[in-house]
Amino acid sequence: MQRILVTGGAGFIGSHLCKRLLDEGNEVLCLDNFSTGSRRNIRPFLAHPNFGLITHDITVPISLEVDRIYHLASPASPVRYQHQPVMTVRTNVQGSLTALDLARATGATILQASTSEIYGDPEVHPQTESYWGRVNPIGPRSCYDEGKRCAETLFFDYRRQYGIPIKVARIFNTYGPHMEADDGRVVSNFIVQALAGDDITLYGDGSQTRSFCYVADMVEGLVKLMATPESFTGPVNLGNPHEVTMRELAASIIRLTGSRSRLTFLPLPQDDPKRRCPDIALAKRELGWEPRIPFEEGLAATIAHFKKEGRD
Repeated sequence: MQRILVTGGAGFIGSHLCKRLLDEGNEVLCLDNFSTGSRRNIRPFLAHPNFGLITHDITVPISLEVDRIYHLASPASPVRYQHQPVMTVRTNVQGSLTALDLARATGATILQASTSEIYGDPEVHPQTESYWGRVNPIGPRSCYDEGKRCAETLFFDYRRQYGIPIKVARIFNTYGPHMEADDGRVVSNFIVQALAGDDITLYGDGSQTRSFCYVADMVEGLVKLMATPESFTGPVNLGNPHEVTMRELAASIIRLTGSRSRLTFLPLPQDDPKRRCPDIALAKRELGWEPRIPFEEGLAATIAHFKKEGRD
């Protein structure tokens, strides 16, 4: 048994990670201030003898004894991080400093949940870890993009200056149960609109692409990365290399929900990437990892989650 801290543990990916770590027999501490996480996501664990909830803002220093830290605390949906951009930067920068100082004090290995957004609107396709990205430093998405880029800088500087063991995962679009209906992510948006029979909103002409990884596969990748030798730090891309256009995604969701929704089109938001797809050769080689869940199987499970949420 290890004592593992998951910051942002009540969030979408964080709550699935907490369950996985508990199922493996670990003691899990979930730290969250619930600015974007949900108590509903962790309610099934509250009575578990190896689960502890710490209601705390990660930007404020904290003292704990832990063996490993998964640092996931950050707003992740465009709607939420653009609504509170200063808080988003503060969480990613000061929150990372707090987590890193804790790792330094305890000797814990710490994993940073970074993002594909560090590549911005990429000129290289698919994106490899060696690509430095094309990010607008002063645009409406910069609070998240540059916040995550600075967090990566801090992780590697702590590694160089203090020798702490770090892991950095660059997470591409992830979907599955526990997504919030109003988080502004494309999968949840389309499902909610389709279930309500509303028009499905696409931006631009709908030809822009994303690659979607089911949350169980993503959690598997994070756990495998944490288990690698200390010499392997990453960054490593975690995502599904299968590209899907927004039109294709909408068509799949309409079919799986049996909806009669129609497509409507709005202008493309500023700095919205036209293509996004990971090169996962490094993850395959170093982690022995690649996504396993077929896209439509994952979509069906996600749709079932939203249907259940609508009934509860």
